[in-house]
Amino acid sequence: MLTPEQLTSAYKANLDQFFSLSSKTLEGVEKLVDLNINAIKASLTESADKAKEALELRDAQEFVQFGVALAQPNAEKAIAYSRHAGEIANATRAEYVKFAEAQLADSNKKFAALVDSIGKNAPTGSESAVAMLKSAVAAANSAYDSLTKATKQIVEMTEANVAAATNATVKAANQTAASVSKMKKAA
Repeated sequence: MLTPEQLTSAYKANLDQFFSLSSKTLEGVEKLVDLNINAIKASLTESADKAKEALELRDAQEFVQFGVALAQPNAEKAIAYSRHAGEIANATRAEYVKFAEAQLADSNKKFAALVDSIGKNAPTGSESAVAMLKSAVAAANSAYDSLTKATKQIVEMTEANVAAATNATVKAANQTAASVSKMKKAA
């Protein structure tokens, strides 16, 4: 049975963990808000500049070239924005994973202590049942470790694939812009 001091200590620890995790969450949200504000400011400034440039265009050919010239930087900015937002989300997710792993390790340690206590206080003749319980706990922990490793590999592979797709998109956008530039020069 838990004593009032143990309950108070557990409550304080849980409260500290809650506020720590809440703080990490707010840091992630703050970074995303800053990213969005900076993106909006840059977009407004650039839009004003481009609108002024558009007003100075004299014919349809210049207008077409102007529109094509806008496409590449906008695609690159969108990709950079997505990449940065993804980094913020991954950093916040990593904090949650770290928290969950620490909680699980603590729970496993407490459960192992409970199983040991049961084994020490078990009646004579129940050694095989205690051994079976310890074996089941060890097997469950091993399965969890395997699942955790597989999940981490899947996350890493997914992040690598997203990065590769992003790089391919940037490369395709650059090639398209280069093709358009060649067509402009040829015209």
